[in-house]
Amino acid sequence: MAHNESAENPATTAPDPYAIAKRIRPAMTSLYVMYFRNAQQSDLTGPQLSIMTRLQEDGPCRINRLAEAEGVRMPTASNTVNQLEKRGLVRRIRDESDRRGVSVEMTPEGDAELSRVGEERTKYLSDMLGSLPEDDLFRLDELAEIVNILADNYVHDRSADSKE
Repeated sequence: MAHNESAENPATTAPDPYAIAKRIRPAMTSLYVMYFRNAQQSDLTGPQLSIMTRLQEDGPCRINRLAEAEGVRMPTASNTVNQLEKRGLVRRIRDESDRRGVSVEMTPEGDAELSRVGEERTKYLSDMLGSLPEDDLFRLDELAEIVNILADNYVHDRSADSKE
């Protein structure tokens, strides 16, 4: 399909994903940079936060499963877990289903740090969104579900790609 800047008949033709991406990419890049620049109240990296979030949501997990779910190689996931373990944010435990295996779980300190960082970032994002007029907030509220679906689909696709 050609990437048209505008659809000939918008009532019957779905918008072109490429054209939408081209329109929003610069703004998304700017927002991404500003968000992470101003929300850096923690020295935890994005991958560390992602693994901690996964452990908090899904419970103890083997490193190979974390690597799969995160779409990274085993050594990368293992290094990330090692860094978190040194800081006391996660710990290794014997796998209940296979006593020879080792799983990783969050520590209470890890749960507290993840909650603190999450709250700070939510507050910062809330401040950004609070600058919008009420009508735009209503529209954004409707789009929030689509953004979450897109994120879920992207993470799922990344995990599937890493298995190939």
